[in-house]
This record gives sequence, structure tokens and C-alpha cells, in this order.
Amino acid sequence: MSYLKDQLAAFKSEVTSSSSKISNKRAATAAPKLTPSRASPAPSSQPSASNRPDTKRKRPDPNNVIYSQPLDTGMGKNIMTQVTYAIEHLKTKGTPLTLTDLVSYLSLQNRENEYKRTIGTILRNHEKVDYEDKGDGGEGTYSFRPVHNIRSGERLLGYLQSQPTAQGLNVRELRDGWPGAEEAINTLESEGKLLVTRNKKDNHARMVWPNDPSLAVHVDDEFQVMWQKIKLPEAAVLADELEKAGLTLANKSRVTRAAPKPPTNRNRRGQRTGGRTTNLHMKNILKDYSHLKNP
Repeated sequence: MSYLKDQLAAFKSEVTSSSSKISNKRAATAAPKLTPSRASPAPSSQPSASNRPDTKRKRPDPNNVIYSQPLDTGMGKNIMTQVTYAIEHLKTKGTPLTLTDLVSYLSLQNRENEYKRTIGTILRNHEKVDYEDKGDGGEGTYSFRPVHNIRSGERLLGYLQSQPTAQGLNVRELRDGWPGAEEAINTLESEGKLLVTRNKKDNHARMVWPNDPSLAVHVDDEFQVMWQKIKLPEAAVLADELEKAGLTLANKSRVTRAAPKPPTNRNRRGQRTGGRTTNLHMKNILKDYSHLKNP
């Protein structure tokens, strides 16, 4: 029995020692996970967070100016746009304005003086602007220059009556410097002082002529009734009457054209006329054998 007890005690001691060894191995393997700073990092094929490229798109830096391109100095197209606005303002206003007034309208008070002077120089040399250097106490004024310097009904009648020909005046040219031209033309037409032609689409005035009152002849009602009672012949009868009189209708007139000549071939040689050919220049040299021919 003592032998068996010894064997049992030895087996228990081996089991105890083996279990302690296993626990120590597990603690040794779990130590790197609990303290990663002491353990050396394992090599990995994936890039780390510091080496991984940033997938977000970076916004351009507004302070990063490309100096190879010219900067916008406020000149060029910008200043010509301001000149266009100034001319439209002069056209709408209809009165002379100073450069200070135009600068105030364009809200350019805070711009440099050179920029303002450049606008004034361009306006003085513009074909649509009149400049008066003594206007407004010597400061100088700018005004719109229309095609026709007409801004009232009286000046319109005076201009038309002073024309050497009976050529009409285009209303579009009047509206260029006279915004109220349409109303004044309607008033003068109702008073019988103007002859007006209008567009069929919108009935706006198109051309105007002076109406001479001396040419307005009054015809009695009796003669008007007599004139209206006269009946014109029908179209077919009128055509027959014109043909009897030796006249031709305008829609039947034909232009007589000369018949085309046959084309002539100048390179074509003339035909040879038949005839007997003899060698007269060899008469004394050659012998005559014509008598040997068969009859």
C-alpha cells in the first residue's frame, strides 16, 4: 500500500507542476497584448495611419496667388463698362452732368483719382457725348449727343420745314435722344401738323413728314357723292377695253427677246470645191498617156 501511495503522490506532484507551467506560458503569451509599448511591433503589409495617403481633397489656399498671371487692375473692360453705364445715364437724364455726378451715379467715390480722370477722358472723346468745358462754373459738363438734336414738338416741326427735300424722318432716330418722341408725334398728328406712317405689328410711328395745311382742299359733299357713284368696270371688261385700245395689261406684258443665233464654228474648214487638177508646171517634162485609157 505504501508503494501505491508513493505513486499517487508522485502523479499529483507532476500534475501540479505541469499546470503551473501552462499558466506561466499563457501569461507570457498574453503579456505583449497588455503592454504593447514593451513588445516589438510585428511587420505588416498594410500601411500605417501615418503613412496612409489622405483621401480627402484639399481646398486651394486663397492666399496662394499665381504671380505669372496679370492681376485685375480695374482697367480695360471694366472701365469701358462704366463708360457705357455713364452714357446710358446721360441719355436717360437728358440734362448735362458733371464728372462728379457721373462718379456718384456709378458709385466710384472710393476709387483712385486716376481711374476717375480716365473715365472723363474717354467720355470727352466719345462720339455719343458732348463736352462743355465751361459748364457748371468751369467744372465741365457732359451731355448725350443724339443723331438729331430734337427734344420738342416745335423743334421737330422746324427741322422738317427746313429740309430742302420731302424726305421723311425716322422715328427711331428721334427716340435716340428724345424719350417722349412717340407722345409728341401722336399729338401733332391729331392736330394735322404731321403725316405719319406706322408699323402694322404694333402701330408705332415709323416715319414722319410735315403736313402742309395749304394742300388740304375741301371738297363739297355733292361732288364727293358724284365721285362715289362712278362705277369702275370689272377686271375682265377692263382688260378687253385695253386690248381694243392697243394697250397691254401690266401683268401680261412680255419682254420680247431676240432669237438666239446658231453657234458658228470658226475652226471648221470650208469644203473643197470639186475640179480637175493638173500638173501644169510639169507639162513639158511628163508624157501624156491619156490616149492609152480604155474607152
